[in-house]
Amino acid sequence: MYLTKEQKEELFAKHGKGKNDTGSAEGQIAIFTQRIEHLTEHLKKNRKDYNTERSLVMLVGKRRALLDYLTKKDVLRYRAIIKELGIRK
Repeated sequence: MYLTKEQKEELFAKHGKGKNDTGSAEGQIAIFTQRIEHLTEHLKKNRKDYNTERSLVMLVGKRRALLDYLTKKDVLRYRAIIKELGIRK
């Protein structure tokens, strides 16, 4: 897989509450963002890979749902994660 255990722990430590905090919305959004970037690069090389394209669309939807949840829950956390990851709406 493209993300090793250490890379995932680093992402969770940076964006979550700790390296073992895999359930926080910020950590999940960071992981989804990494996967989206990876799939986007794959699709640039393989334009006709429709299964990956579908997976990418579903993943973006999941991330959008988490971002919407975070907006309702705590706007400051939402703004912070958007700024850190460079995501725009």
